[in-house]
Amino acid sequence: MSETLQRPYSLPSDLAFLASDVAERVLAPQAEEIDRDARWPREGMQALAEAGLLGLLVPERLGGHGQGLHALAEIAEVLGRACSSTAMCFAMHCVGTAVIAAKATPDQERRFLRPIAEGRHVTTLALSEPGTGSHFYLPRSTFDPDGESYVVNGKKSFITNGGHADSYVLSAVAPGSELDPGTFTCLLVEAGSAGLDWGAPWSGLGMRGNSSRAAGLNRISVPKANLLGEEGDQIWYIFEVVAPYFLTAMAGVYIGIGQAALDLSVAHISGHKFSHTTARLAENPAIVEQIADMWARLERARRLLHYAARLGDAGSPEAATAIFASKIDVADAAVALTNSAMQLVGGRGYQADGQLSRLLRDAQAAHVMSPTTHLLKSWLGRSVLGLPPL
Repeated sequence: MSETLQRPYSLPSDLAFLASDVAERVLAPQAEEIDRDARWPREGMQALAEAGLLGLLVPERLGGHGQGLHALAEIAEVLGRACSSTAMCFAMHCVGTAVIAAKATPDQERRFLRPIAEGRHVTTLALSEPGTGSHFYLPRSTFDPDGESYVVNGKKSFITNGGHADSYVLSAVAPGSELDPGTFTCLLVEAGSAGLDWGAPWSGLGMRGNSSRAAGLNRISVPKANLLGEEGDQIWYIFEVVAPYFLTAMAGVYIGIGQAALDLSVAHISGHKFSHTTARLAENPAIVEQIADMWARLERARRLLHYAARLGDAGSPEAATAIFASKIDVADAAVALTNSAMQLVGGRGYQADGQLSRLLRDAQAAHVMSPTTHLLKSWLGRSVLGLPPL
């Protein structure tokens, strides 16, 4: 196994091996192409399915691994070091899985969770909308009961795995409740549903392979059997499931990006010397100090993330505050580390199609993906003050 991808992880050894193997064998070799062509990483997701990792968060009794936040953070990091886009697609699938599993009915376990555990089903979230921006908990899409179904209308945006997943965890509200926080409802919309109309393919600055597409919801008929939990109880999902798993998964991906940037910096500094002086860059005190700062910055962010994830797995009342803080800190670290790496590697890193260029662009999404860093700081500050996040 290459030194770039090898690191001692504390999650079960079989899962660590599986994730590292897929990352090195499939994800890393295709990362440049995925980014260049803005192509959804079908091969990488298939390899993760064949390795049994799609069922990471599915309960063991349903054939999954029954893991939680800490394992998700660590596997997301392994994948993020190899290919940020594939890691993002996998992470969003895991968050969708967690939402389904939280209050799944026996029928939903049979139709969704068991196929996920068997590697036959990819899911994802469809919460964001063009009109409410980072306030993803304020959907304007509506649902109307119609016999044994709901009729759903509206628009969604930035759906990772859009057009490629087998199901979408979609939020909507009863007509007239569009701006009432905490009363929206989550439904599982299956791929190919009539009225699910996809927008143009995603072509972003970074994370170019995650197929983050918009979709129109035009009188989609959703069986009432696909209701997650109860009508209007979804604020529970936001802070008990969506936020913890989403923020932890994203933070893991961005730790992976930061580690990849540090790896590139170390490799460049260790192997480079000037021909006119024969002096090695690794002997330059200023550069040595910058590498030390990068390592410490990354490790602090990683340890805060792992601490927060363990609190979440333990059900600690302090978990939410720690998770908010860790995602903020990781986002800052990812941007800082990729910028530092660009300074250290210099002109070689400035190539438009180089690995560092991809990492630099991918890292920028850390602050702007909903919930944005601005919103998270509001949640964190209110939580520290003993106020509800919203």
